[in-house]
Amino acid sequence: MSEVRVRFAPSPTGFFHIGSARTALFNWLYARHTGGKFILRVEDTDKQRNTEEALRVLLEGMRWLGLDWDEGPDVGGDCGPYFQSERQPIYDEYLARLKDAGRTYEKEGAIWFKLAGERYTTYDEFKQAEVEKVKTQPVVIDDAVRGRVERSEEMDFVIVRKDGSPVFHFVNVVDDIAMGITHVIRGEDHLSNTSKHVELFQAFGATPPVFAHIPLILKQSGPGKMSKRDQGALIEEYAGRGFLPSAVRNYICLLGWSPKDDREKMDIGEIIERFDFPGINRGNARFDEQKLAALNAEYLRELEIGSFTFLVRPILAAKGVITEDEDEDYLQAVLKLAQPKARSLEDLPEYVDYFFQDDYPVDGKVAEKIAKKADPKSLVAEMLPVLEGLAAFDADSIKSALEGHAEAQGQKVFAYFPALRFAVSGQGGGPDLLPMLEVMGRERVLARLRRFIG
Repeated sequence: MSEVRVRFAPSPTGFFHIGSARTALFNWLYARHTGGKFILRVEDTDKQRNTEEALRVLLEGMRWLGLDWDEGPDVGGDCGPYFQSERQPIYDEYLARLKDAGRTYEKEGAIWFKLAGERYTTYDEFKQAEVEKVKTQPVVIDDAVRGRVERSEEMDFVIVRKDGSPVFHFVNVVDDIAMGITHVIRGEDHLSNTSKHVELFQAFGATPPVFAHIPLILKQSGPGKMSKRDQGALIEEYAGRGFLPSAVRNYICLLGWSPKDDREKMDIGEIIERFDFPGINRGNARFDEQKLAALNAEYLRELEIGSFTFLVRPILAAKGVITEDEDEDYLQAVLKLAQPKARSLEDLPEYVDYFFQDDYPVDGKVAEKIAKKADPKSLVAEMLPVLEGLAAFDADSIKSALEGHAEAQGQKVFAYFPALRFAVSGQGGGPDLLPMLEVMGRERVLARLRRFIG
C-alpha cells in the first residue's frame, strides 16, 4: 500500500468551527493511524474574508487541539505552495491540459468543463451540437463511510469565472492531484460535489482518491446543521473558557466516530490506534455541550495538582480573586479541595472566591432555608467557643469537638453544619466542610464566625 496522504483544506474566515475542527481531527487521526502524512492546505482566495487575523485564528485553534501538520504553512513540504492564492501557475497548467484535450469551452466570459462529446473550442460550436445536457454514465463512488453511492452529472459546469478566478471544484481536484492526496475525508454535505470531482479526476487521467464522507454535526436542539452562530460552535470559545484541549479533542472524536465498546474517555494514543473508517457512523451526530463539560470535568480531576494550579492561577488573578503574590501553598491547598468538584476552569473563580476574600457573595436563599429549621446565628454562637478552644485546628479535631458539643445538646452534628458553612462562605454548598475549615485556617474561620454573629 502506498503512503496515505490526507489533507485539511479550510478557508480562514476568522472562526474555527467545531465542524471544521472535526474534519481536521479525523484527517489527522487517519494519517497518524496509518503512518501517513497530514497536509494543511489553505483556501485563501477570498481576499475580503481571508485575512492574516483569520489565518491566525485557524492555526492557533489547530495547535491548541494538538493537531500538527506534516506539510503546509510554517512547515513547508515538496508539494507547495500551500496557499491557493500562490498556486495560480499550477492551475493555469492544468487548465491548459483540459483545453488541449478538448474538455473546455467558453460561454459568456466563463470557462466551462465539458463532460462528454466532440471536441469544441467555443461555446457556439458546442451549442450547435446541442449537447449542453449530456447523458453520462452514473458516477459510482465507493465511499469508505457511506458505501456505494451513484451520482449523475447531466450539466457541464463552470471551472473558471468571468473574472478569471478558478472555481472550487477545479482547484480542489487539481490540488489533490498535484499533492498526491490518497484519501479525501470531509463532511457529508460535500457528497453532492463528488461526482463533479470524479469527472475532473478522470479528465486528467488521474485515479480518484478514496472518499470518506463523515456525518453532519447537528445543533444541540432542533433540526439543522450546527453553524458558527450556534452555542458551543467555535473552538476559540473553549480555549477562552478554560476547557482542556485534551477533553475537547476527545469529545470531538466522538462526534460521528465510536470505538464500538461504549467507552468515551480515551487518551489520544489509544484513539489513534483504534481510529478507522469502520468506526465512523453514517447517522448524523448531535452536539451536546453538557456531555463535553462532563468529559472536561473528568480530565480536570485527573490533573496533577501542580498542573491544575498552573492553569487556574491566571484565571483567578484575571477575575481579581487572588493577587499575583498569592501564597502558593495556600492556593494549592484550596484548589486540591475544589478540583474533585470542578466542572470547568471558568467556574472556579466563583467557586473559591471566599477562600481569598472577606467580601464575597452571600446566597440569600440559603439563609432562608437554614432559618426555617433554626436560628443560624444561635447555632454559630454555640459553636464559636468550641472552635476557639481547639488546640489543633485540623479536620479531625474540629469534627471531634463539634460531635462532642452536639451530643451534649442532644443533637446530630450535621444539624450545625449548614449554618457553619454559610457563616464562613455565604454559600450552601462547596468542598467538604471540615477539610475546608482546616484549609481556611483558625484565624480566618473564627473571624468570620464572630462577624456573622455580629
